[in-house]
Amino acid sequence: MAVILVISLAYFYPDVFEGNVLKQHDTVQGIANGQEAKQFYEETGETTRWTNSLFSGMPTFQISPSYGSSKLITAVERAYSLWLPNPANLVFTMMLGFFIMLLAFRVKWYLALLGAVAYGFSSYFFIIIGAGHIWKFSTLAYVPPTIAGIVMCYRGRYLAGGALAAFFAMLQLAANHPQMTYYFLFVIAALVIAYFVQHYKEKTVKTWLKATGVLAVAATIAVATNLPSLYNTYEYSKQTMRGGHSELAAESPNSTEGGLDKDYITQWSYGKSETFSLLIPNIKGGATIIPTHGENLPTSVADVKSVKEKVEKGEIDYETAQNLSIFPQYFGDQPLTNGPVYVGALIFALFLLGIVVVKGPVRSALVIVTLLSIFLAWGHNMMWFTDWFIDHFPMYNKFRTVSSILVIAEFTMPLLAVLALQKVVTTPDFFKRYRLPFYFSFGFSTFICLAAMISPAMFGSAITPQEMELKNVYAGQGYDLTPLFLELEQARLSLVSADALRSFIILLIGVALFWLYFKGKLNKKIFCTILGIVVLVDMFAIDKRYLNTNSFSPKPLYTAGTIDPRPVDLQILQDKSPNYRVLDLSRFGDAMPSYFHKCIGGYHAAKLRRYDDLLKRQLESENLNIEVVNMLNGKYIIFNDTTAQVNPGALGNAWFVDRINYVKDANAEMDALDTLHPANEAVADESFRAVLGNATTRTPGDTIVETSYKPNELRYKATTAKGGLAVFSEVYFPWGWKATIDDKDAQIGRVNYVLRALQVPAGEHEIVFRFDPQSIHVTDTVARVAIIVTYMAMIAAFVFAMSNRNRKEGDGKA
Repeated sequence: MAVILVISLAYFYPDVFEGNVLKQHDTVQGIANGQEAKQFYEETGETTRWTNSLFSGMPTFQISPSYGSSKLITAVERAYSLWLPNPANLVFTMMLGFFIMLLAFRVKWYLALLGAVAYGFSSYFFIIIGAGHIWKFSTLAYVPPTIAGIVMCYRGRYLAGGALAAFFAMLQLAANHPQMTYYFLFVIAALVIAYFVQHYKEKTVKTWLKATGVLAVAATIAVATNLPSLYNTYEYSKQTMRGGHSELAAESPNSTEGGLDKDYITQWSYGKSETFSLLIPNIKGGATIIPTHGENLPTSVADVKSVKEKVEKGEIDYETAQNLSIFPQYFGDQPLTNGPVYVGALIFALFLLGIVVVKGPVRSALVIVTLLSIFLAWGHNMMWFTDWFIDHFPMYNKFRTVSSILVIAEFTMPLLAVLALQKVVTTPDFFKRYRLPFYFSFGFSTFICLAAMISPAMFGSAITPQEMELKNVYAGQGYDLTPLFLELEQARLSLVSADALRSFIILLIGVALFWLYFKGKLNKKIFCTILGIVVLVDMFAIDKRYLNTNSFSPKPLYTAGTIDPRPVDLQILQDKSPNYRVLDLSRFGDAMPSYFHKCIGGYHAAKLRRYDDLLKRQLESENLNIEVVNMLNGKYIIFNDTTAQVNPGALGNAWFVDRINYVKDANAEMDALDTLHPANEAVADESFRAVLGNATTRTPGDTIVETSYKPNELRYKATTAKGGLAVFSEVYFPWGWKATIDDKDAQIGRVNYVLRALQVPAGEHEIVFRFDPQSIHVTDTVARVAIIVTYMAMIAAFVFAMSNRNRKEGDGKA
């Protein structure tokens, strides 16, 4: 553990010791989205489950999912990471978890340490730290120790294994990244089947049944510990673009049943030849952005070493160098990327060796899920396979960025590599028995590196299809870009060759170490230690490309000044009234404006499906329906960073309408918005007729005014002579919101596709909306009990293990 601790801190030296912080894009976006809820908690001590910061209002279940029971988990989680500073604590937990798992596989401690370094320093993990995908990272950190518990159970250690599995599954689910948990269910399922095959052959199926039963209980407890998050997210997902099925008939032909569109799912698909980044990191040029002085800036071909050398020698003129600067170094199949998935040259070769020399069904399970992850990561590059999974595997269509399923390969490859290395050091005549597999694994790996070094173009063109289209467009206008594109291709291919040479050298060092070991020049521990150092140096250097001192900023992230206001933000903030929204067309798909304003737009990967429909049909900048902006109370419209335009047509928080038109379905309701005058009329689905009834023509003096604002509670004073239909510029959500009129329950209806409406009786009334889902209170109570049970199981397992140890020591003395 001490070695893991030192390595974790050393990587981030000196930044973590100087108080510098990572300026992570997704973290900052999350801060912006959660600012209203955070500020409300600081002012009142109350947690809100609803925020109006983005998309005119949505639940906070996937923005700031904090519950009372969460505190019982967070305290232990911090202790597990030894209270290390961020992000050293993340890398520490990643390595420690894999170390624990390898010990469960009965791997020698020094090999387990090597494996921990290999897994913990996989390039993708450092890339997602830089991007701010902390939920994803934490989930991946708790997967290996969860599997450690599973392995222990199937080896007959039911109490320790079950407790360990429940404990780390609890932490894994608390990390709140369902996609990563879902992906590793494939690995767990494969291991469960593998252990069944093993126990069946050994005629010990009863042991397998007992272990499976224990794990089923452990899984149930782990789910119960996170029931508030899981249940409410599940219910919420039904209303979102992740799980809610759009009611509009004119959907994409690539739409899926109750999930994301196929094009959206596969937008980030790994290229087939790009898969060799597992061995050669820059096989497709590396990344489209790179950390620079605390910011992520685009990579540039002009910064490639070979280009700079040509410029210095005068082989490339200034104009060509300038033109090259607009092209990114990455030229793979993905729209853009922060970096490649690299597991290490030695790990790649040892994984191939493990396929042959490691025996048993567990080996087969690891190989199968590795191939599965690669095929699924190809996405639209192997669409028949992806289609089959989308159509037949429950929930697979809920997740996008299929390239991220390579996290499975990043797990299985170092695991099988270490198991192969264990075979090497525990088999006295290993080289004699497994000479051919050894030659093949290292020979194939070095051959790929040599091929990429000598002929990098064999892995595909270094010019993307989009760039070829650009070249053809210019050619049609009489401009010949052939010389420029020749330089572009040569520069990118030089990146491939350079990294191929790098991996080739690492493999040669590895072969030399194996030769010294086989010749008896090195003992096991020294051999494995040096090999581990080579792996660390290899991975350390690659990770530093994507997460380094330039990724840090001396400016504190978590202060009020984290996100600097633009001049236009300061202008709008002069308006102290809480009763308006902002439409920011300059940053419509960005969360940053949500830090300061209640926004009509924003960014979130799980926005409400109906609101997403509204955005696409009525609020895209090229087809903006100002009447829809009015009904959403869009008082300010931002076109640039300096000035906001006041929208005089904004309808305010609530108003009475003269008439309501009922339509048969969602398509008719959306179409009606094209010509609707929301100040005077409303449109609703026929299913709400019983709730909303008919509208009454307004009389002079009818008013409805918001008197109190909290994100989870809205109060209004309504005055109406004859009663009428009130429309509120608040997003309708089918559960959690309760409405009262003078403390008497009132039914909430939906109008104008996304808004709330109420029938208000004649007279003067107080109307109150409160968002307080009862499911949160019930599930939180269950979670507290389950967490206590988990901790008691861990304590019992520890006491039992210590008593057994003392008993054995006593027996030894006797």
